[in-house]
Amino acid sequence: MGETTEPAMIVRKEGRAGRLTFNRPKALNALGHDMAMAIEGALDAWRGDESVQIVIIDAVGERAFCAGGDIAAVYHAGRAGDFALGRDFWRDEYRMNAKIAEYPKPIVAFMQGFVMGGGVGVGGHASHRIVGDTTQVAMPESGIGLIPDVGGSLLLARAPGRIGEYLGLTGARMGPGDAIHAGFADTYLPEAEWEALKTRLIETADPAQIPARPAPEGRLPVLRHEIEEIFGAPDLTGVVAGLKASSTAFAAETLKTIARNSPLSMAATLRLVRMNRAEGNIRAALTNEFRFTWRASDQGDFLEGVRAQIIDKDRNPNWKNTLADLREEDVAAMLAPLGPNAAIWEE
Repeated sequence: MGETTEPAMIVRKEGRAGRLTFNRPKALNALGHDMAMAIEGALDAWRGDESVQIVIIDAVGERAFCAGGDIAAVYHAGRAGDFALGRDFWRDEYRMNAKIAEYPKPIVAFMQGFVMGGGVGVGGHASHRIVGDTTQVAMPESGIGLIPDVGGSLLLARAPGRIGEYLGLTGARMGPGDAIHAGFADTYLPEAEWEALKTRLIETADPAQIPARPAPEGRLPVLRHEIEEIFGAPDLTGVVAGLKASSTAFAAETLKTIARNSPLSMAATLRLVRMNRAEGNIRAALTNEFRFTWRASDQGDFLEGVRAQIIDKDRNPNWKNTLADLREEDVAAMLAPLGPNAAIWEE
């Protein structure tokens, strides 16, 4: 028997629903450029299609909805001096993220297992976001020399208090209760009930079919006071000083995490979250993020971060900066406006 050639993103119509299914379970449903384009193409086609009244996004496999963008190709191209491949991928991905956030029809995302980076960019902007007991949501980009992108910096900006700063700098994982508390999801539903709900949505196209269930308790509300005190500092140096001054187990654990991440990425993340809190819309957030990702391979820590964490897996990145020698102008340079050639949208 020949190998099956099912697409990495399965696109079809069923009943009243347009359906998008991640189909790379062995790769934790990592989002490739072709998959981002398939999502965008489907959304464009269904926008004016009266037979599609609701969109359902889900994933094959128990381990992940989507554990992030498929960045190996971007890494290898960047190492060869080709920065256009990554920039083209991010531009197309961000345009797709905005279309999900702005879509005129309900979009229901069923997010099991790992939901990270590019997965948050797909599921996190849906109008109805469902999580279950296996769900682990995170934006861990600072660990690979990037920033929380795909509109994730806007979700962080909208999180209560300073939770967005904490999640963005540390990449801390959220279970279902914390994902709802932080605004990355809307509804908890045991995963055993998901298929029956999908069937009802396909038949009715009615999001009111989604039941309201109490979410499991998370850790963020318990940590809220300490997060507010430490992550309200004006800059990264102040955050680190606050952690060092605290004697709690949370502070010690958080300090260890921050010590592993790119100082440049963390400082830029702090700025981005606060920029997007002020501006507050998806297109502004994606435009701000693109300033950093456009420069990430040739001017930032991205290639070294991916090498250390994903390619060589030595977990020993040699970042461009230390916390001590990072300058404000280095951060500002990564977030400076781009020229018209770097526009995400046709003006």
